[in-house]
Amino acid sequence: MPLPISFDHCVIHVADWQRSNAFYRDVFGAEIIAVGKGFAYRFGAVQLNCHGPEHWGTPRAQIPVMPGNSDLCFEWHGPITGAVEHLQHLGIAIELGPIERRGARDTGTSIYFRDPDGSLMEFISYADRTS
Repeated sequence: MPLPISFDHCVIHVADWQRSNAFYRDVFGAEIIAVGKGFAYRFGAVQLNCHGPEHWGTPRAQIPVMPGNSDLCFEWHGPITGAVEHLQHLGIAIELGPIERRGARDTGTSIYFRDPDGSLMEFISYADRTS
């Protein structure tokens, strides 16, 4: 029997608030939430909390938590071609893909790119499945 849990948030470290805020707002459509001297990024019912210049939450992961050490996947709702066009429009280089990958809901089609700090980002689409 599954436990009554769902994913709520995770935490990344960023080096520059302004640059990261613009990236997550423009690429992911995140709502920017002020938190102390820093920010968090909200995507509907989940949130990406951020540690960065002059803002470290407690408790926190083992130090050093470095900018660029994250690997995050977001579901793209619709065909992956829409995600490719979105990133191309913003001038963001696609590092790999489209390529078949396994995600939380099954096999999907993914593309990989980097945030401004070098963290690996992934869009996965289940809309491209032929099953």
